[in-house]
Amino acid sequence: MVVTYSESIPMGAQAPEFSLPGTDGNTYALGDFGDKDFLVVVFMCVHCPFVLPIEDKLIELQNKYSEAQFVAICSNDADTHPADSFDNMKDRAEMKSYPFPYLHDESQEVAKAYHAQCTPDIFVYDVNRELVYHGRIDDSGMEGNPTTNDLDEALALLTGGKDVDFEQVPSHGCNVKWRG
Repeated sequence: MVVTYSESIPMGAQAPEFSLPGTDGNTYALGDFGDKDFLVVVFMCVHCPFVLPIEDKLIELQNKYSEAQFVAICSNDADTHPADSFDNMKDRAEMKSYPFPYLHDESQEVAKAYHAQCTPDIFVYDVNRELVYHGRIDDSGMEGNPTTNDLDEALALLTGGKDVDFEQVPSHGCNVKWRG
């Protein structure tokens, strides 16, 4: 399996706009989350062996940080990877009881705008929707036994009014499954 790493993006970059259908039947746009101090955008999918071990951690972190809104986005080509179809996304979100919207980027335009490269690819934006963290959730990879908790540490600093003061290690996982 080839591992893909997230692309380096300058801190302070503005969150790109989006309007995407969610697995809950609603359509969500960037502006819908304006009441939260932080927006955590996670590009993920149903089948990725790097995503499966972190799903519960994402749920836990969403429940821990009320100042942050998590949003998951699947941009994979479901024609070549049927496990990532919108119906399968709905089933997964229901089965795991995601406490955050799970959005479908069928056109892949949102993933391109965010420069998402892999699943998971994690972006944290502040109240002005400027990038303040872009890195891994932890150091576990597919094993699921982390010795660091990078995203949790970043959110603890940010919600405590501090800057992220440690090296932001790129996220890594399966590549986004691009169309043709």
